[in-house]
Amino acid sequence: MRPAALLLLAAALAPCAPARGHEGHGAASAGKPAAGRPAAGRPAAPAAEVPSTSAFPIPAPGSYRLPPIRPAAGGAVLDETGRRLDLLGGALRGRVSVLALIYTRCGDVCPLANADMARLQDLAARDPGLAGRMRLVTLSFDPEHDTPEVMRAFAATWRSPDPAAPAWSFLTAPDRAALAPVLAAYDQRVDARPDSAGGGLSHLFRAFLIDRDGRIRNIYSLDFFDPALVLTDVRTLLIEETRGR
Repeated sequence: MRPAALLLLAAALAPCAPARGHEGHGAASAGKPAAGRPAAGRPAAPAAEVPSTSAFPIPAPGSYRLPPIRPAAGGAVLDETGRRLDLLGGALRGRVSVLALIYTRCGDVCPLANADMARLQDLAARDPGLAGRMRLVTLSFDPEHDTPEVMRAFAATWRSPDPAAPAWSFLTAPDRAALAPVLAAYDQRVDARPDSAGGGLSHLFRAFLIDRDGRIRNIYSLDFFDPALVLTDVRTLLIEETRGR
């Protein structure tokens, strides 16, 4: 993991907000327990030996199904350069994507989720066949603070420089009006915290596994966002694509 990211994570290891359980498929995700957080700075293992903090064995990729849950939603977003694009058509469709919703000023669950996304990227980099077939996407729900410039600096903290790693996009919204329908579509509730003077927001972490056709195939809370498990889900969708051709 990147050194600057480790410092952010260490600063955030204070009491964390509780996270909701897994919201995806019961049958497909059976046996996936609440996962602990990976050790900071832990090196990524080869693809054949993906480490996991799960208490149970990870099923083999392709040995289970992840039926579509619902279509993923689009909406106006900005990339790190300020370019306007549609979340679905311009950022998600075409590859298997892992979409995480966070904000950069978060001091509890978001740094842990960011660290898991970074570890997921590191693990995927060990498999050369994954880089062009999957992507990571982080979307902020704090557009007043998280401008494209802020997201660009944030990306430099977390994104791997390894050219073998899958792409990781850091997006924000043009404004609250553009953001509102996106949050509603992904069932992401965000409330201001009246007890916070630093722009704190009350939320529960949610991440989404989205196939290349723009369908949500799994939904994760922080408890189940174990990078090794998520990577297995990604590989399961890629195997499904191969078998379907």
